[in-house]
Amino acid sequence: TRASFNYRVVEFEDTPGVPNKKGLRYLDDVIKWCRKHSVYCILDMHAAPGAQNVDWHCDCIGEPELFEKKVHQDRFVRLWRFIADRYKNESIVAGYDILNEPVVDIKKEMVVKDLYERATGAIRSVDKRHIIFQEGNVWAQRLDFLGKPKDDNTAFSVHIYPPVEYVFNWDLDLKHPAKVAGLTWNKERLETVVREYSRISSKVGVPIYVGEFGINWRGGYFGELEWTRDLASLFKKYGFHWTYWTYKTIANSEFPDGIYRYTKNPEWINRKGPVTGWENFYTLWKKERGNIVESWKTRNFVLNNRLLEVLKRYM
Repeated sequence: TRASFNYRVVEFEDTPGVPNKKGLRYLDDVIKWCRKHSVYCILDMHAAPGAQNVDWHCDCIGEPELFEKKVHQDRFVRLWRFIADRYKNESIVAGYDILNEPVVDIKKEMVVKDLYERATGAIRSVDKRHIIFQEGNVWAQRLDFLGKPKDDNTAFSVHIYPPVEYVFNWDLDLKHPAKVAGLTWNKERLETVVREYSRISSKVGVPIYVGEFGINWRGGYFGELEWTRDLASLFKKYGFHWTYWTYKTIANSEFPDGIYRYTKNPEWINRKGPVTGWENFYTLWKKERGNIVESWKTRNFVLNNRLLEVLKRYM
């Protein structure tokens, strides 16, 4: 499993260098559960100091600053040394996905590479055994600039969602194979994406790990199962390991959602709006804390058996 976390889970935002003991217990619990069920865990820093892209999932406020300010980069490197030192003897931890979906102007991509090398050096100063996963630029898509890593125990991680107009359900009523911008996105075209990553892998001798792929579920009426099957079969053909995004989520009308889906509509979900999502969690926390926490439990989610059966064929 790819366990995503915010850097604030490890260290308090306003007190750099002070471990967040309560937050670290969450990571410890994830690792404990993985050990119990014999599931390898990849620790994925989904939100880094200063933010690595403009999106909500890295808590960006305004413009991302990780690649612009040395103070954030230094903190990022120090955090990874701390994490690696804490979990260096955990055999159920497969490795460290050191930065989710960096986005920087392609003319400045070497800033990303340099930061990866610094973080790798910090990790290796305390942990020689775990795999280091490096994600490509532009939402984990561009890899060429990374070249061959200095550390041999490194893998490249990519995220594959083409075409996003269909996969994210932005253009309504598209069906796989989907025609977008004059191109027909069938299995053959998807293979051109996968084949290019395979070319880079062969060129530099670094394995490819598909850290994310997934689709917005529309009842299976729009080719969602076929799209998933096409990509999963291509990953098997080219020898890529993968994780599906995501295991468990609140069902929604856009963006990829989970194998387990929360389909109910209590007031802290409030799909009818005008305020939906996390803001309701925040404003209703004092009043509904117990009910909100209860709603997070997997027994209240619906398993997408049809999707799971497709994925199981290629595990």
